[in-house]
Amino acid sequence: MDEIIAEIKRKNENTLAVLQKEFNTVRTGRASLSLLDGIMVACYGGQTPLNQVASLAVPEARLIVIQPWDASITKDIERAIIKSDLGLNPVNDGKLLRVPIPALTEERRRELVKVVKRMTEDCKVAIRNNRREGIDGIKKLEKEAKLTEDEMFKGQDEAQKITDHYTERVNKLLVGKEQEIMEV
Repeated sequence: MDEIIAEIKRKNENTLAVLQKEFNTVRTGRASLSLLDGIMVACYGGQTPLNQVASLAVPEARLIVIQPWDASITKDIERAIIKSDLGLNPVNDGKLLRVPIPALTEERRRELVKVVKRMTEDCKVAIRNNRREGIDGIKKLEKEAKLTEDEMFKGQDEAQKITDHYTERVNKLLVGKEQEIMEV
């Protein structure tokens, strides 16, 4: 049973890590290199992650500077950023790309809050699924007579406490991200 409880915790930690990574990709009006994490550049006959073909920097709060290691792919990087759904327009000066991060409108901020809430709800569903799988495993052990009925109920209570704990952590992350998005 201890293995099942540890597995629930491990899966919930992974789920929380995925949520935090998703939160980092949501634009908040402030420059962050994680905004560009998912961008793949069509160059050298394939798709390459942006951070593997250029150095990235945030010299100001609303500006990302991209310096390609090979100046011949500057246009490819520019195209990849424009094609992404981030709504960013890089400025190409031949050697560098400057990506200004525009201020968010009130309407766009509200849309982003809805997106973040959807991400949070998906995370909570995953946490509840982890609990269900754990409880199923505990019940299976009880049926195989490896646990007593009392131990089974104790295990189920422990799984519920873990679920409540991680749900609370997800809610705190949501509140923090909402404040960050709505901050002008």
